Amino acid sequence: MAKYKLEYLWLDGYTPVPNLRGKTQIKEFASFPTLEELPLWGFDGSSTQQAEGRSSDCVLKPVAIYPDSTRKNGAVVMCEVMMPDGLTPHPSNGRATILDDPGAWFGFEQEYFLYQDGRPLGFPVDGFPKVGQGPYYCGVGYKYMGDIARQIVEEHLDLCLDAGINHEGINAEVAKGQWEFQIFGKGSKKCADEMWVARYFLNRLCEKYGIDVEYHCKPLGDSDWNGSGMHANFSTEYLREVGGKAYFEALMAAFSEHCEEHIAVYGPDNHMRLTGLHETQSIDMFSYGVADRGASIRVPHSFVKNDAYRGYLEDRRPNSQGDPYQIASRILKTISLVPKP
Repeated sequence: MAKYKLEYLWLDGYTPVPNLRGKTQIKEFASFPTLEELPLWGFDGSSTQQAEGRSSDCVLKPVAIYPDSTRKNGAVVMCEVMMPDGLTPHPSNGRATILDDPGAWFGFEQEYFLYQDGRPLGFPVDGFPKVGQGPYYCGVGYKYMGDIARQIVEEHLDLCLDAGINHEGINAEVAKGQWEFQIFGKGSKKCADEMWVARYFLNRLCEKYGIDVEYHCKPLGDSDWNGSGMHANFSTEYLREVGGKAYFEALMAAFSEHCEEHIAVYGPDNHMRLTGLHETQSIDMFSYGVADRGASIRVPHSFVKNDAYRGYLEDRRPNSQGDPYQIASRILKTISLVPKP
């Protein structure tokens, strides 16, 4: 029997953006534990805005487990928050009630800034870099990338791969100090679980470098620097295998009709980012277009090839602080409203 370090993760009750919380439990197992072997565990909800002090108990219910290569016999356990009975989802538990479909595939593109001393890496104490946007996207060299950022994103990539997270790639983004990683999963819950755990690994990794991860969608405010999104690539089995122009157009009509409901769960302060500039559509408009990064939904060339209208689509409106559980669920809900021909 070996003693395993189990880091139980959960989302707290803060709004509009929940924070990741984590604490470690030591348990003995003959081998790496399965999800079914993991016990429920309590915590003080009064310290996370999930309970009052006079009745503070909340319960963590494990829903996914990942190896943690930074600790001997380490594991990260993603959890849902439950009421004291261990059966009833807590009001802050957004995962328990979302739509899920194993045949639905999601790919989230998480953009973020690395910050130090209150400003993006590479920014001067006052003002902006002399070189504006242009050379940083997928850039190479100390002049543009600095000497810390790439080390962080490479370490983060390895942590995710070691954990079995379906991490699909990294790249430097358009603004200086801005980066992106991509997570793919089959099923909304699975993909969102892996995105939250990947965020956790990144936040924790940056502690040792004295760097913060800035997920706000427009940290540089009303300036000529890009904001950060979490573009959601999605498909269903029907959309991948059948599709068709009529179905696609009906789907886009439904997305347009329910634009406000999507924006409501696509992350806070999105009005600062969705301005119609910097590769975005205005927040109060809906559009789609082939290879159009200024549209609400970008339609890949592969989707319309040979007039098949089949494959995946990219919703570019979700922002970098969005909750992937809610984003994926809203996309599935709108898709469910469209009858198949």
